[in-house]
Amino acid sequence: MSPPLRIRAGELDADAILEAMHEGRWVVITTTVLEEDHEVTLRYDGERYYCDTPTRLHRHERESEMRTCIREMGYG
Repeated sequence: MSPPLRIRAGELDADAILEAMHEGRWVVITTTVLEEDHEVTLRYDGERYYCDTPTRLHRHERESEMRTCIREMGYG
């Protein structure tokens, strides 16, 4: 398994994040909420997209859903 790609929110666009996920890499995004840094891990298992936040794990069935999540959450 490739090492995770570690970035800050907004450092890469959604296309670059999805490309890394499709290559099998986990993408660990540092984001600031209420002046505190938090890590979010995005991954793809070949069927589903996962977004693991400090408070919950949710998944998306389609790439378009994951792209929307990345953009709406400000990750890319």
